[in-house]
Formats: sequence, C-alpha cells, structure tokens
Amino acid sequence: MSPWLIGFGVFFAYPLVSTLYFSFMKYDGLNPPAWRGVDNWTYVFGEFPQFWPALRNTLWLAVVMVACRVLFGLGVGMLITKIKTAAGVFRTLFYLPYLAPPVAATLAFVFLLNPGTGPVNALLEAVGLPAPSWFNDASWSKPALTVLAVWGVGDLMVIFMAALLDVPKEQYEAAELDGASAWQRFRYVTLPNISPIVLFAVVTGIIGAMQYYTQPIVAAKVASGKMGGSGEVFVPGYPDDSTLTLPQLVYNLGFSQFNYGAACVVALVLFAFSMAFTALLMRRRGGLIGSGD
Repeated sequence: MSPWLIGFGVFFAYPLVSTLYFSFMKYDGLNPPAWRGVDNWTYVFGEFPQFWPALRNTLWLAVVMVACRVLFGLGVGMLITKIKTAAGVFRTLFYLPYLAPPVAATLAFVFLLNPGTGPVNALLEAVGLPAPSWFNDASWSKPALTVLAVWGVGDLMVIFMAALLDVPKEQYEAAELDGASAWQRFRYVTLPNISPIVLFAVVTGIIGAMQYYTQPIVAAKVASGKMGGSGEVFVPGYPDDSTLTLPQLVYNLGFSQFNYGAACVVALVLFAFSMAFTALLMRRRGGLIGSGD
C-alpha cells in the first residue's frame, strides 16, 4: 500500500493540512507567514464583498447546471440507443462539442449570443421571441453558461449510452408483459439499473462545478471587452458579479492580491461544500434517482 499512501500524503493530505494552516496566517508568498488567528476567516465572511455572490453563483451552477447536463445527457443517450439508422453519425455529432477546447468553445458562444450581432438573437427576433442580452445581463449570464455546458454534454452521453445498453432486455420484456407504460418501464426498470451511473454523473458534475473557472472568466472578459492585457486590470464577475465563482476568488486573492491566507479560506469552503454534496448524495442515493437498487 506504500505507493498509494505516499501519493495520498503528498498530493492530498499535505496540501489540505497546509491550506488549513495558511488560512490562519498572514502570508504573501514572499515574507515568512505570521499568525493572524481567525482574521482571514472574518475578512472573507464579513468584509470581503465578493465572497457571497461568488458562493451563490457556484451553488447555482452546482445545482442547475449539473441537473441540466445530467438530464440532457441521459435524454440524448436514450434517444441514440433507440435510433436504428445512422446512430453512429448522431453519436459523433453529439460527442464532438465535448472535444472543443473550453476557451475556444466559450469564445464561440459569446459571439453567437452577442446581443447586437449574434445569430441566436437575430433568429429569436425573427420569430418574435424576446432576445436576451446573455453574457451582458446579470440575470442571463448563468443560464448562458448552462447552455454552453449542455452543448458539451458528449461525455455524459457516452457514459449513459453504455449504461443503457447494459440494462437486461428481459426486464423490459417482463415489464411490457405486465402492461407497464413507457414511463413505468423507465421508472422501475431503467433507473434502478443505471442508478450507479446517475450517481457518478451527479457527483463528478458537482465537483466540476465547484472547480468552474475557465468558461465564466473567459466569457466575462470577452463580453466586457476587457481582455486583461498589459497594464489593464480585469476584475472578474462581469456583469455585476454574476459570473464570479469561488475558484476565481481563490486565484484573485492568491495570485493577484497575494493574500494567500484569505485564498486558503475560500479553498477550504470549496472543499467543505464538495464533501457535503458528495456525502449527501451518497446517503440519499435512492431518493435522488427515485428508486432503490
């Protein structure tokens, strides 16, 4: 067990203990750390105005964005498993967006959803629907990020397809003989069989949402027109802190403001929420999918 123990100690236990230690220190990476007690904690929770908006945004993405990705990925996976003709073509088309680099995909979506020149709003206006400002509107920026995340759902589609194809056909046949409807077959046959995959998708999705950094900061920079070039200071969260997430705060506090103590506090909050979500889902697995094993 020594290789695993060494890896666990070096890459998990030591960083975690160090983060906890530095959360009580005044440390800028240059001077020796000095004891501050709970000052970093009171600063983050009480005096740092961006913490609570970032926490709300991160939790919103962890709930809404993950739910949309799981439901859409499951729906597409079920659809493709039912297609008899050109299933490989559709599978490739849905999987290709997942291979797009996050920065390139975000740039493309910002231009597609541009409120003035984007083709999406032009199409909405052509059919008489309201055209949101998307990444330039605080109430639409997170839904726009969710649309971007759902567009790249190819990874979950493949995982769900493998799980769906592994469901015993005999159970479907028995349910049909008993007169079960399509919803009942899904509820009592499909879900119980793919419950471990649903749990895996939700847990990994929440962990990914808790680490969500690249897409919101790129979208905010491009939409605001401030790319943060030489001599230009970019404050993340445009518009109105609606795209600000906790990982952005960790980077901004640690590497822009050199306040490593406060950055460690935010990192510990992220860790605590990730553990809490995971523990809750593991305990409520049956309630999450609506069925036991």
